[in-house]
Amino acid sequence: MDKVTLQIVRGNQQEGATTEQYEVPYMDGMSLLDAIFWIREHEDPSLSVRYSCRSANACKECSAVVDGKTGFLCSIRAKAGETARIEPITGRPWIKDLVTVLE
Repeated sequence: MDKVTLQIVRGNQQEGATTEQYEVPYMDGMSLLDAIFWIREHEDPSLSVRYSCRSANACKECSAVVDGKTGFLCSIRAKAGETARIEPITGRPWIKDLVTVLE
């Protein structure tokens, strides 16, 4: 079975950042947000991410920095056999994991 690897920056403003790596079973058409949902359901329910919709690309709350570029986790496709580094948006107060203050 193909997998996608996510390196996710975890932590908060007070405690600092760590990077955790997760391997997720790849499914055709999955977004990075889908992969994060898999992690929350099967490995780590404490992983924090903000979203309001699922792959509808309408709410824009699931913004993050992916491989150095800002984008929306619901619209960035996971790629089988590849690694994606996911970080919280910079320039906003950091709450926890991939969650920042919305302004």
